[in-house]
Amino acid sequence: MTTLEELKTLPKLEAIVQSHGPLFDVIIIGGGPAGLTAALYAGRARLRTLLIEKALLGGMASTTYFIENYPGFPHGVSGMDLSRYLEEQAKKFGADFYYGNVSGISAKEDRKVVNIEGRKVEARALIMATGTETKKLGIPGEEQFHGRGVSYCATCDGPFYKGKNIVVIGGGNAAVEEALYLTRYASRISIIHRRDKLRADKVLAEQALNDPKIFVVWNTEVQEIIGTSRIEKVKVFNNQTRQTSLMPADGVFVYVGSNPNTGLIKGIVELDKDGYIKTDEEMKTSQPGIFAAGDARKKSLRQVITAASDGAVAANSARIYIEEELNSNKKKKK
Repeated sequence: MTTLEELKTLPKLEAIVQSHGPLFDVIIIGGGPAGLTAALYAGRARLRTLLIEKALLGGMASTTYFIENYPGFPHGVSGMDLSRYLEEQAKKFGADFYYGNVSGISAKEDRKVVNIEGRKVEARALIMATGTETKKLGIPGEEQFHGRGVSYCATCDGPFYKGKNIVVIGGGNAAVEEALYLTRYASRISIIHRRDKLRADKVLAEQALNDPKIFVVWNTEVQEIIGTSRIEKVKVFNNQTRQTSLMPADGVFVYVGSNPNTGLIKGIVELDKDGYIKTDEEMKTSQPGIFAAGDARKKSLRQVITAASDGAVAANSARIYIEEELNSNKKKKK
């Protein structure tokens, strides 16, 4: 996986544009598994492809310590390694990468215009693979202690909690996976879940429930994070007994869902009520020439494998769209 230091050495946007001309076949926004797979398939189709990522390539998958349900890796694979493999494959087939922020998007009849830090770049097709961002709790103390005890990434911050007592909030796959990872460091992990049953996959739930370091606090919600210079405790509310209490904690890791990163495309393509991009099975959006892949898309299962599948389908659909548009333009000229 490309590090931040390596990203700084990637070709400048102007150099990429000069090398390929002002018009790309495909621009992919987002460098997680969906975007990287789309770049791989677009490159293999010999489409002039530019992938734009504002943070680390690999997206949220790159921060996952261990992925054990991706086909072809019977012993599991780290998110960082899988992201690196995908990146290498995409580059092998000629996709260009640029590290920067997209500030705006517009769609003409046969052109998609992407504003990258003040520089407008055009493409025949656009693939949105912008993923999601972690939901915040929105409770007192969360922002105050962000980076000083409140974290949203166990692989990033877990080593700081050796021998500590920590709280993990959530009950899905992300929460349970990260709680299991944190057993490498913490002496005690309390999973606080607002329901009476974990939503995580059965295998993960069984591992957590059988781990001597993990304790699940059922039917409970965190109302406040309390401390001075660091976190000292959390105020919790039992939604069955309606009672509040204080729990000691040295750190809080939050995994309560995610929000789609679709602000750039709002008003251009149709979104659902939660802000996810609506597509058909070919990853087509309501705007011709714009496709979506990965977690930002309205779908039932958000996993690395489904993101990769989306990316492959989106790239193939973009290829077909471009070919049809080029053939149509040729006929018009005749």
